[in-house]
Amino acid sequence: MGDFEGRTVLVTGAAGGIGGATVRHLVARGADVIAAGRTAESLEAITQETGARPLAFDLESEDSVRAAIEGLDLWGVVNCAGFGGEIATPQDTDISVFDKVIAVNTRGALLVIKYAAREMIRLGRGGAIVNVSSQAGLVALTGHISYGSSKAALDNITRVSALELGRYGIRVNSVNPTVVMTPMSEWYWGREDVGGPFLEQMPLGRWATEDDIAGPIVFLLSDEASMISAVSLPIDGGYTAR
Repeated sequence: MGDFEGRTVLVTGAAGGIGGATVRHLVARGADVIAAGRTAESLEAITQETGARPLAFDLESEDSVRAAIEGLDLWGVVNCAGFGGEIATPQDTDISVFDKVIAVNTRGALLVIKYAAREMIRLGRGGAIVNVSSQAGLVALTGHISYGSSKAALDNITRVSALELGRYGIRVNSVNPTVVMTPMSEWYWGREDVGGPFLEQMPLGRWATEDDIAGPIVFLLSDEASMISAVSLPIDGGYTAR
């Protein structure tokens, strides 16, 4: 399938699991993918594997984001970069960690939208943006005061951006995945006292894979979703039906 032929899509967090899977899916469907990350070194594996173009910039620096994105002929964006922060209660949270989570997950995504949308409007071809949020932005999860707050704010950025950019033919949506069991998440969710009760409350009763998330992302970018905008799509095995 080559339905993304001639379309350039920027994917942040491309060195990660979901970001990397998204790059692979988009390349397979003919997209010209720009794989973005903090360092060029972190992007070597995914760009060598897929042929995607690497682009390194710092999400926490507006100057860095602006310099990287200005002048790019973009049709689409996937905001996949993220920082998990800590597992903490509101009374015990480290505010410096909270600030870092917001800076990457919320402020960083907004900066990418700010400068990418300008280039998409300049081209006048419409397009699509997908923000990778979390089920933690839709329901309260124990210990997720920082991460959940950052993703709830990202969902609002999704809705407002969809409202503002629709006039240019640009759709904006988010996906809200459940836990993808990676080495990074296993330290917490792999604990029997944490993961067991969580899965018992999920109708499908299993962890998500990177491809489980990348598929819906690519769908929301595609013309098959041409009338879908301002949606926060749970990809959580039915957890939020509780």
